[in-house]
Amino acid sequence: MSLLAVGVSHQTAPVALLEQFAMGPDDRVKALHELVRSDHVSEALVLATCNRIEVFAEVEKFHGGVADVSRVLARQAGATVEELSPFVTVHYEDQAVAHLFTVAAGLDSMVVGETQVLGQLRAAYALARQEGTVGRALHPVAQRALRVGKRVHTETGIDRAGASLVSVALDHAEQRIGGLAGRPVLVVGAGSMGALAATTLARRGAGVVVSSRTEEHAARLADTVAGRAAPLADLGAELAAADVLVACTGATGLVVGTEVVAAAMRGRGARPLVVVDLALPRDVDPRVAALPGVHVVDLALLQSERGGPTAAPVAADDVAAAHALVETETALLRAERQAAEVAPTVSALRSQAAEVVDAELLRLAGRLPDLDARARAEIARTVGRVVDKLLHEPTVRVKELAATSGETDYARALRALFGLGIDARVDTGALADAVAVDPELHTGDNS
Repeated sequence: MSLLAVGVSHQTAPVALLEQFAMGPDDRVKALHELVRSDHVSEALVLATCNRIEVFAEVEKFHGGVADVSRVLARQAGATVEELSPFVTVHYEDQAVAHLFTVAAGLDSMVVGETQVLGQLRAAYALARQEGTVGRALHPVAQRALRVGKRVHTETGIDRAGASLVSVALDHAEQRIGGLAGRPVLVVGAGSMGALAATTLARRGAGVVVSSRTEEHAARLADTVAGRAAPLADLGAELAAADVLVACTGATGLVVGTEVVAAAMRGRGARPLVVVDLALPRDVDPRVAALPGVHVVDLALLQSERGGPTAAPVAADDVAAAHALVETETALLRAERQAAEVAPTVSALRSQAAEVVDAELLRLAGRLPDLDARARAEIARTVGRVVDKLLHEPTVRVKELAATSGETDYARALRALFGLGIDARVDTGALADAVAVDPELHTGDNS
């Protein structure tokens, strides 16, 4: 079994293609189960954000696993595997682990150093656990990724230097209309991105109005930022009063049409409107950009300027430190995974030795039936100590060697040397199920 990562992100695909991968909660559940029902995938986790969709899976065969995951991704995008292939990235084993850690750290984000992806990964892992699509292979990898992301943001300066996608988009808005302090801003969407937007706006002194399909959610978010909630039915009136619109719902279709924006622009005079559309697929009809006085900031614009002057500068030393931490943690997890793979072999070797000892002691009892119990027990202890000493060095060495990099399969060599029929004799599942689950990492919060 091997770890595989297959996906499409802003690094390889245009926003128009990423929009085709938009997934609601039901879509994610469907994709998870479709993946684990395929021929070569045994475990799966789907990370779907505004600028990536990636599947992390435990697979039996590399090529078969890539084909299975690609088919699921293509179905979600409404495309063929052939049409999708130029935009797909594939990572395997250590590269897959390192890629997941890099994503969790915010190093692969459109805005380097942003923290939201860590919460999104936490939510993706929680959903996969809830649906039973992660097991003993992906549990330790996902848990370590969450720890790596937390360590990077805690132990390096990337957390302070990096900005969220929301912050960069709002910087664009301020370049257009000036500071946001005291300005009315309408936030459409009360999910994790909406909460981030509302909080960032409140810190900048804006007057926040929150609108959502679920009015209770809008009211709750508005309360947290000392703002006001408004029904989505009043979108036109609220938009007419706003200087900035931030749209970030989870809807699969357009939420704000050209007509409603055009109507809101009438009677405003020269007062411009900045439309910030951070949804995928987009919430706002792209034709609003042609309306006089309307300035649009969307994911396509941010993607085109990634790393440009609008992105918050991240010190090279902080990025280097973050990458070094990712590399270290990848090596540690590799050593742990390789040591775990050796455990069943070591267990089988000791089990075989115990069977040999028991058989010989039984034979001795038949040949020397008058041997007293005390002598019999001492002989058993002596033979046991001899066997333990003989096995100690090879079992310790095979664990050490397995934890080092290289292509040699020391566990297989040990099985061949001692004639271990491990598949029939050892319950490897029982050994591997000892993976500990850290409840602190498994909340569904993706804020």
